[in-house]
Amino acid sequence: MELPVVNHESYVAKIGDDHKFPINKFGELAKYLINKKIVKKFHKPYPCSFETLNKAHSKNYINNIKNKTLDESGVKKIGFPLVDSVVQRSLVATGGTVLAAKLALNFGIACNTAGGSHHANYDSGAGYCVFNDVAVAAHYLLDRGLANRILIVDLDVHQGNGNSEIFKYNRHVFTFSMHSKTNYPAKKSISDLDVELENNLEDAAYIRTLKFYLNELNKENFDFVFYIAGVDIHLNDRLGKLNISDDGVRKRDELVINNFFSKKIPFCGVLGGGYNKNFSKLVELHSILHQTCAKFI
Repeated sequence: MELPVVNHESYVAKIGDDHKFPINKFGELAKYLINKKIVKKFHKPYPCSFETLNKAHSKNYINNIKNKTLDESGVKKIGFPLVDSVVQRSLVATGGTVLAAKLALNFGIACNTAGGSHHANYDSGAGYCVFNDVAVAAHYLLDRGLANRILIVDLDVHQGNGNSEIFKYNRHVFTFSMHSKTNYPAKKSISDLDVELENNLEDAAYIRTLKFYLNELNKENFDFVFYIAGVDIHLNDRLGKLNISDDGVRKRDELVINNFFSKKIPFCGVLGGGYNKNFSKLVELHSILHQTCAKFI
């Protein structure tokens, strides 16, 4: 059986070639996964519906994105121009994580080739995140009775502040964020479990810390896991402050995926951040999530 992976050509929005965000990584990752025979064919998502989005975001905010009427400060906070292709990308990538979550229920494990937009809050976006796809997908599962206790494992270098805010009072979703102490956002939110890492942390200490907290999480009973596999922990990332090698990223993903898959907990992997100085290295690092998940199918 093949790992179910969700992808859509709309993931690559037209934000300009000189933009700081490496938007082309989504298209190149899809090609890489096909070329390396990790995937033969992708599952294609539909744009997320208003009703589904509205479980995690306010009507006013959704309308302002869809109608491109968000005020200038709101657009600036997101960091993308609010153009048609960005609106479409945000809807389709969110739909992609919802689809990947459904596939994970059917197959035990599935991935999106985008997602992990963890800075988006109930009524605003931020940090290259328009809609919070994992929060939307978690609500989708809960509302339909497809899951009752969801764990979000966020190992992006930046704190998953959007998820911790959206699920602050929701006892059905546990938010775990292990991130750089001094990195964005400047004002951290409060997750159910936050682990703050010192600058320039290296592989051995990172993996040791992760193992400890995974063992703590194993004391709880979860029936679904979302994994935000940001590769901005890498030593050559432009926006990271950690010192994790290629091998460290691979060991991290193997550790996380094996921990939950071995317990037969449905597992949905999403991309998270990555801003490596070397673009081809960035694509390769993002593919580790999908390569590792494919070993377990």
